[in-house]
Amino acid sequence: MRVCSTPESLRLNNVLNQGGRWIRGKLKNIRKPSRPQVGVDSSPVTEEPQSQSSEDEDSLDDSLTFEELLEQSLYEASLVLINRENQLFGKETDHEVQKCHTEEIERLSAERRALEKKIQQTLQQSLTLRPEEVADEKAVQTLTMALKSAVKAIYQEELQDLQRKQLKSRTPSNWKELHDSTLRDLVESRMDNPSVTPTGQPGQSSIQLDVQGMGRQLKEDLLLVVNVLKSCYPPEANICQFYAWLYHQNLSARLSKIVDFVLDDKDCTFILRWVNEYYPGILKKPELAKTELSVYLNNALEEERKKLTKGEQPPTEDGCFTSPLARDVIPIINGMVTVAETVTGSQQKAQRITRQLTDMLQRFKAFQDDIIKQNSKPHVKATLGCVEQFRDILQRKSHLFQADVQENCLTILSDMRQSARTCLLSSVHKSLKPQYQKLGTGDWLKKKKSVFEKLLSSLENSIQDLEGLAPSCYQWVIGDLHLEVTQEYVKRLLRGEVKLKDREHQQRAFDAVMDNAESLHKLFTSMGSQEEWLKEILTNMAEVLKLQDVPALQMQIVSLGHAYPDLSRSEKHVSALLKLKSNISKEDRHKVKATLSDTRKESSKGAEFRPFFSKSDSYNKSKEASD
Repeated sequence: MRVCSTPESLRLNNVLNQGGRWIRGKLKNIRKPSRPQVGVDSSPVTEEPQSQSSEDEDSLDDSLTFEELLEQSLYEASLVLINRENQLFGKETDHEVQKCHTEEIERLSAERRALEKKIQQTLQQSLTLRPEEVADEKAVQTLTMALKSAVKAIYQEELQDLQRKQLKSRTPSNWKELHDSTLRDLVESRMDNPSVTPTGQPGQSSIQLDVQGMGRQLKEDLLLVVNVLKSCYPPEANICQFYAWLYHQNLSARLSKIVDFVLDDKDCTFILRWVNEYYPGILKKPELAKTELSVYLNNALEEERKKLTKGEQPPTEDGCFTSPLARDVIPIINGMVTVAETVTGSQQKAQRITRQLTDMLQRFKAFQDDIIKQNSKPHVKATLGCVEQFRDILQRKSHLFQADVQENCLTILSDMRQSARTCLLSSVHKSLKPQYQKLGTGDWLKKKKSVFEKLLSSLENSIQDLEGLAPSCYQWVIGDLHLEVTQEYVKRLLRGEVKLKDREHQQRAFDAVMDNAESLHKLFTSMGSQEEWLKEILTNMAEVLKLQDVPALQMQIVSLGHAYPDLSRSEKHVSALLKLKSNISKEDRHKVKATLSDTRKESSKGAEFRPFFSKSDSYNKSKEASD
């Protein structure tokens, strides 16, 4: 029934382990831990609350009396009372209503007290399921149906309380306080009379047996909350953390009283070991850790979404946009799985904690899609940094994840990486489009320096848009841009808009491509690109433009095919390159391509290669279609 406002307040182990440290310190100086924020968060409510929706009204069964509804559905019983209250008061003041409808008011009050008592009784039954009954579907359904109805009634009453407060004449029911105090009393009673009998060892004192009994009861009840009761509450209620806080507060108070008595050395040693060893082990059960991680991931992501909605820029560190999402989540994942493996002795069981990471990353991807739609480049850069951090832990620490989880998560992150890269580079290519259009044209050949220098100048200015990326992200993004600009250069050249009729024109084209390759290489390496192999592609193509003898052309093309097997798999690239040389006959072009075809099988048996020409296949589209 509470909403905690910050991700930190949602960390179950954080809250509890801090308390654990406090307990250890209590042996010297006991003090109470602070209480987390409790209660339904009504701050987002900006419109006048409605008592219920039309759908709720339609769901009411008019044939049932209030007493029958009280036994069948607490939620519908609460709707009946709210309807009657709104009809009774309407626009009249309390004074007018009391004069004319005293009898109806008394009846309404009596029925509301009856409903309140029934809800309180339902809450008091929350922890009645024994561990062996959790597998009993009928028993679980009976409990959860009643509890869900009670919780819905409490939430509905909270909305009605907002309306009562606005009218300032009707007293709020404050059922959220009733809920919290009832659960507090429930926890108190269960710790007073543990249903779990401690398996004590011979010679243990009554104090030791009491502490063991409380610990086992705490463990059993928290697992019931995680496995059953959590489904009865909305996610924002954070019911698992609230129960954990109640038990921790209660246990802390009890240990405080115990250590205030004079204990013998044996009792002191037992309590110290229990606080330092057994109690943390309870909190680190995989089931509890899994719930904590889910809550934390969801809320951490929600915090990022709120910042985006408010128009807040992501923070920067060393000039780079950052997001705390991965930085905060990754240590938690690492710590939880490591501790869970220690507690359970099973890596496979510990890995179950991270199964929900796939769903979390799907939500992270949806969040990134929203960012890209809004064209918020700073947030795109920040999330890309998170993507790299998640990729890193998935690849370096594979023992934290089951194989299918690792594979699915890496697939999602690869898609996110590609989306972010496209978002960041599409604007760069758009700004370069006017210069791209002049490559491979007559102007490019005649005024080779001025045309290409404009491209370099525009490119240098556009690259500034990539500032703010984390260093690891910037390096591969600038490398991708280097690749794509080189591919665009090749596509424009192979379109054949300029015909090299003789040796002189072909020599000029050779000089232009060689000069362009060197200039492009210098610019990108100065910007951090490590894709040195791209320069060789252009220089090798330039050699083809210069050579005149068919045997020499055959050797150069075969050499290209061996170095870049995707060139040899498609004759269209070779045909386009050779067609630039207008003085080569069709028969000679066929000889060159036939030689390449003969060596194709051998070239495909080499080491792995980086594709280039297979991604540069749009040269044959018309200028209108591509421009």
